[in-house]
Amino acid sequence: MNKKLLPYLLFLTVFATLANSLRAQTKKPVMLNHIAVYVKDLQAMTEFYRTIVGIDTMPEPFHDGRHSWFPIAEHSQLHFIKGAKEVTQHDKNAHLCFTVSSVDEFVKKLIAAKIHYEDWPGKAYSITTRVDGVKQVYFQDPENYWVEINDDKY
Repeated sequence: MNKKLLPYLLFLTVFATLANSLRAQTKKPVMLNHIAVYVKDLQAMTEFYRTIVGIDTMPEPFHDGRHSWFPIAEHSQLHFIKGAKEVTQHDKNAHLCFTVSSVDEFVKKLIAAKIHYEDWPGKAYSITTRVDGVKQVYFQDPENYWVEINDDKY
């Protein structure tokens, strides 16, 4: 082999190894893609999350009448999938949480729709104010899943 080419080949080998190492270090972090919730009444759930929670549906690829998708963050969705045999009770600790600009304004929507809401301990028609100043309320959707609405300043 030509002795003049050896330094160039060595440089290219080191450069390629370094480039692969840097590429491996710049992989995207793990991100939430979607949350899937199995529901009995897809239409009621879809309408509730549109009108009460205030998120709209987005196109979903199946077009089979069994799915509703909602954008909840950049590159993240909430998926409702029809097929549950019954509506069951759920613990408040397992809940979805959405942030709004004003909990007080959101509560007016709950009152107008005659939806029971409560604070974290369970006092009816009350708002929790956390130690960090964030206000929050809890209510249940048509299939008894708990929803938290807060005004966290992200």
